[in-house]
Amino acid sequence: LWPWLLASSGISALVQLATLPFFPDSPSYLLIQKGNEEACRKAIRKLWGEGDHQAEIDDIMKEKVAMTATKTLRVLELIKEPSLRWQLYILVIVMTTLQLCGINAVESKFEEYLIPYVSLGVGLCECLSSILCSALIDRFGRKALLWGGYTLMCSVLALLTMTLSLQHQFFWMHYFSVILIFLFVTFYGIGP
Repeated sequence: LWPWLLASSGISALVQLATLPFFPDSPSYLLIQKGNEEACRKAIRKLWGEGDHQAEIDDIMKEKVAMTATKTLRVLELIKEPSLRWQLYILVIVMTTLQLCGINAVESKFEEYLIPYVSLGVGLCECLSSILCSALIDRFGRKALLWGGYTLMCSVLALLTMTLSLQHQFFWMHYFSVILIFLFVTFYGIGP
């Protein structure tokens, strides 16, 4: 059953691969990148039907002008630019904490018979956290979700450390550890 479950993710990829040629190109891509206004009009008609879509084309043209006025920075220029320095620091800190949080190593301390169930549960928790995050981000904002997510992840990891060290003394501690891993993955997906 496990190989079939793993292979089932390829079904959606095959469906996307088979249907992709039938989707029209993006009107903004055709006008901004390719410079082909007639293909842009044809794509707009295919997407939105017949009618006067000159306002949409004018908006895309304004976007093209704005993009040409914006200077593309190289990596060293980005680092040296004082107005972007704080955003760069925040981005580096967030990405570093994501890499060092231990999300990939949480499953390694379990008995072999539990690992498939933990893997399945982790996948379900990732789906749940994606749905929750999209609903919560507008209500609380990104900063609150980052702080809350990291705080809850730290708390869960502290409890997980205790339960993993006690799992040989109590038979039910394995299950509590699995629940904590599911919570960790959910908080990871909602916060960081």
